Amino acid sequence: MEVPIIRKMTTKDLNDVMYIEENSFPIPWTKASFEKEIKSNICARYYVAVLADKIVAYLGMWIIIDEAHITNIAVHPQFRGKKIGKKIVEEVIKEAIGLGIARMTLEVRKNNITAQGLYRSLGFLPCGIRPGYYSDNGEDAVIMWKELKTNM
Repeated sequence: MEVPIIRKMTTKDLNDVMYIEENSFPIPWTKASFEKEIKSNICARYYVAVLADKIVAYLGMWIIIDEAHITNIAVHPQFRGKKIGKKIVEEVIKEAIGLGIARMTLEVRKNNITAQGLYRSLGFLPCGIRPGYYSDNGEDAVIMWKELKTNM
């Protein structure tokens, strides 16, 4: 399989992103939410993974001072299990290091062992629990952190 190209998300990508979003989460974000993030949130950076002109994954993060918070990530259902999620996270980690970010964080469902394994493989460590974090079913979130090696 070819390696996806990771690039910044644009509003032209939103129909494809919405397909992935709606097929990945029980309570999907709205198209307007993504549009607001891209256009108005100065802390937000959103990326897509592209294979043969098809958006196959996306990732969003907020940068606040020297920390990056991965807000959301999803892979197209037909492309899961092909290391695309890992590739997009790796690229965003590189981007964060280049920006001088000291650490990254994210929340992941307590029962999503596959995602936790991916994040652990990239150096994220579980550091806490957010009880009842997910509004669809009250599931807890595992808070994971990764310290970044920056050039600063």
